[in-house]
Amino acid sequence: MVQRALERVPLPEPDLSVQPPGGRTLINFETNFFTAAEPFTETVTLLGRRVDLDITPSQFRWAFGDGEGLTTTEPGAPYPDLELTHTYLEQGQVRPQVTTVYTADYRVDGGPWQPVPGSVDITSDPVDLTVTEVTNQLVDHR
Repeated sequence: MVQRALERVPLPEPDLSVQPPGGRTLINFETNFFTAAEPFTETVTLLGRRVDLDITPSQFRWAFGDGEGLTTTEPGAPYPDLELTHTYLEQGQVRPQVTTVYTADYRVDGGPWQPVPGSVDITSDPVDLTVTEVTNQLVDHR
């Protein structure tokens, strides 16, 4: 019953951020990924009893849009930290996404905390990203 209550709680949808910004990145370049995710509490009533939920984003499943993926326990971080990067090896259009996995503990009427069985997954909207190749050119400025 508590698991079903957790599934009904409005969980924050992940917002995938990609750096460099602007929807473009380079082949063989570390592209930075991160999302915002903070623990929070929610209170629901089940069978007339107060149930507190301590909800935690416990896992992040990254799909980079090129067939590669990664699972982490951290949400990444903006530049300059570069906690989570991916290097694309081919040019083209990709649509990376992140799935945040929420787990929770609960207590009834202020009693002891217990784990909620299972988890709830929320997936971000995909981000349109163009992977392009840059070549050097020598220019004579005489």
